[in-house]
Amino acid sequence: MLTLYYAPGTCALATHIALEEAGAEYDTVRVDFSRTEQRGADYLKINPKGRVPALVTEHGVLTETPALLIYVAERYSNEGLAPLDDAFDLARAQAFTSYLCATVHVAHAHRMRGHRWADDPAAIAEMKRKVPQTVGAAFQLIEDGMLEGPFVLGDRFSVCDAYLFTLAQWLEADGVDLSRLPRVIEHRRRIAQREAVITAIAAESAE
Repeated sequence: MLTLYYAPGTCALATHIALEEAGAEYDTVRVDFSRTEQRGADYLKINPKGRVPALVTEHGVLTETPALLIYVAERYSNEGLAPLDDAFDLARAQAFTSYLCATVHVAHAHRMRGHRWADDPAAIAEMKRKVPQTVGAAFQLIEDGMLEGPFVLGDRFSVCDAYLFTLAQWLEADGVDLSRLPRVIEHRRRIAQREAVITAIAAESAE
């Protein structure tokens, strides 16, 4: 049995969606950020990074969203959540999830977590001020060249779509001009209607 540690409103939603899409049997454990449970001794034993998501498997704990997504796609390979039979397409999928993790999410984090990179209040304020520009530029690249069709990789849903949908939930709060991203916003609308997405969001809202 898998156990997903998550917090609402975080990138853990992408893995939650992937598990639902895969029809996996899994449990969830909510990590309460308002009580800083992510920094508590109990959770740090599971994930010393003190962040979510973390996925407990029979073989150990996995962290980092791109790794969790490809693990779910591989473990439930019959569900077609990644192009596992094509080395090049699989690498493209991993390039996309890596971009979301290393660039898009980091730019977003400058809005609330500038203290990770600077101590000077002026520097932190400057990072926050730049978020609409940096996040907007990152999503503009997705809009103009990375979103290949109705789904990220073309005509079929993949774990890439779960991840893009999750991060696109934050665009308004990041102050990004949505009028420049019609394809991203249409993708977000379409993915929001999937049964697995509805189920995952409802579960995180209820717990």
